[in-house]
Amino acid sequence: MKDRFGRTIDYLRVSVTDRCSLRCLYCMPPEGAEMTAHGEILSFEEILRVCAAAAELGVRKFKVTGGEPLVRRGIVPFVRALKRVAGVGNVTLTTNGVTLGDFLDELLDAGVDAVNVSLDTLNEAVFRRVTRSDNFEKALRSVYAARNTLLALKLNCVPVRGINEDDIVPLAELARERGTAVRFIELMPLGLGAKLSPVPREEIFDRLQRAFGVLTPSEERLGNGPAEYYSVAGFTGKIGFISALSHNFCGRCNRLRLTGTGLLKPCLSSDAGVDIKAVLRKGGDEAAVKRAVRAAVMLKPARHDFSANNGKHETKNMFRIGG
Repeated sequence: MKDRFGRTIDYLRVSVTDRCSLRCLYCMPPEGAEMTAHGEILSFEEILRVCAAAAELGVRKFKVTGGEPLVRRGIVPFVRALKRVAGVGNVTLTTNGVTLGDFLDELLDAGVDAVNVSLDTLNEAVFRRVTRSDNFEKALRSVYAARNTLLALKLNCVPVRGINEDDIVPLAELARERGTAVRFIELMPLGLGAKLSPVPREEIFDRLQRAFGVLTPSEERLGNGPAEYYSVAGFTGKIGFISALSHNFCGRCNRLRLTGTGLLKPCLSSDAGVDIKAVLRKGGDEAAVKRAVRAAVMLKPARHDFSANNGKHETKNMFRIGG
């Protein structure tokens, strides 16, 4: 499936909930937020219809996200059902890791291909500051449990100025063994994240080279997204960077996002999208669902625009959109 600019769209990020067990400072207010009514969230059956239509159109890669997807009851049977949809290839899941250890065996049995864990620090005090929770030990145990399986594991860190700069090198050290990939994701100016300051990629790169030696660009593709990976002497895993603002990758963007409330978003920076929930709940057949997917693809812009002055800037926090 091609968009207007000739890009192949073969990746769908699927948010199954806006609920989360953490209150990360770049994502959610400290007091939490009013959660979307259950009836406004797509059912698993509705999500599977959208995924089946997307697969018929050539989408092969699916990422299950939230909020925190593991807080939604029935998530494992959903993953198993998604893996069985005709045309679906790679199914991965992103999580904060707090309850991942409880689900590892079931997820492996369901056929999940890889898991991404958001982990911004290896320091308990910093973890408490970032997440506003006391779940550090549980999250860390889940990470090490996942590293001891055959599951492909990536760790995602969002470096924030004045918060977790000192954690960049210790986190990268986790890529030394067991083939774990550690990625540093540029802070996005969305919602609460717009009030914080990112740590520039160049500064992260310099810190890592001073600690570990030369970072060598790698041609190896790990997963579905736009991360650029580097090899380090003595490391079995890779160091990755996802830098949407400073190192724009819109020219090779291959994704759509399905929010928990049924908006099919073509670009993270824009509030534009197709209300596919309305199509589903007004009795649209499979042809109508596929037309909605194609319409979202045709809305994809040439590149993102996080300018607050264009009138169409996305203002929702990431837990509403899908991480």
